[in-house]
Amino acid sequence: MSSISVSTSSPFAGMRLLRSLGAAGVALLVAMPLAACSDESRLVLKTASGDHTFTVEVVDTPESRARGLMYRQELADDAGMLFDFQSEHPVSFWMQNTFIPLDMIFIGADGLVKTIHVNARPHDTTSIPSQVPVQYVLEIPGGRSEEIGLEPGDRVEHVRIKPAN
Repeated sequence: MSSISVSTSSPFAGMRLLRSLGAAGVALLVAMPLAACSDESRLVLKTASGDHTFTVEVVDTPESRARGLMYRQELADDAGMLFDFQSEHPVSFWMQNTFIPLDMIFIGADGLVKTIHVNARPHDTTSIPSQVPVQYVLEIPGGRSEEIGLEPGDRVEHVRIKPAN
C-alpha cells in the first residue's frame, strides 16, 4: 500500500501535489481508450480470390452481443465485429437500431463459413437465422462478402477460432 505525504514547510507543497494528481489523471484518461481497443484484433477471410484482412471487435458476453453494432453510424470497409457464442448452436440476429447495412457471416467452431446473409437492411426486425449451428458470427459492411468472393466452406482465421483439421 502506498501513501502520499504533504510537507507543510512550503506554501507550494499543496500545489505540487495537485499538479502530480492532475498529471496522473491525464495519463489515466489517455490510457483508458487504449485499453478499450484491446478487444480489437486481426481476422482473415481466406477466399478463392485471396486473403482479406479485417480488424474486428470481439464480443463474447450476453450484454456486448446484444448491443452488437447498434447505433453505429459507419463501419470501415476492413472492419467488423466477431460474435463468439462459446459453443455451437443455432443463432438469430436482427437489425433493430442498426443504422448501416451489414453482411452476416455464420461460422462453425472449426472456422469454416457455414452460411452468409448479404446486405441485412438497417432497422429491419425480421429474424436472420444461422440455419445451422454456429459458434461465431462475423458482421462486416453490407456487400463486402460478395466483393471479396466469400463462399460457404471458406476459412476464417482468428486467434479465437481453432482451424479445421
